[in-house]
Amino acid sequence: MFTFLLIVQTLIGAALCGVILMQRSEGGGLGVGGSSSGFMTARGAADFLTRATAILGGVFVVLCIVLAAIAGTRDNAATVDTSLVNQTAPAPAPISPLEPGGNPLTAPPAGPNTAPPNNAAPGTQPPADNGAVPLAQ
Repeated sequence: MFTFLLIVQTLIGAALCGVILMQRSEGGGLGVGGSSSGFMTARGAADFLTRATAILGGVFVVLCIVLAAIAGTRDNAATVDTSLVNQTAPAPAPISPLEPGGNPLTAPPAGPNTAPPNNAAPGTQPPADNGAVPLAQ
């Protein structure tokens, strides 16, 4: 029932959009000429489109209220799956610091950031700084 009313609501909404778009912005309706007497004169078209807009708008509002009432009274009790309550997840395997995804703070230093070995003989001075700026620090 709900799905059927939802489809009807969609069709009424599309018809309402079409009827509104066919009207002239000054309220003159389709502006279709023709004989002075008859249904589809400029005035007759304006009256028809105005009535159609009012009727479709009223049906649209009523259907909105009905659909909201149906959706609010649906008896879909929330169910919780309790089949996994007493099961525990397995512990994750420890990751070696050398593996990808390991903690970089515990991994040993490697690559260009390693400190150079201290090959200076005891009692000698380090080389003098000649104004050179270190490349990266």
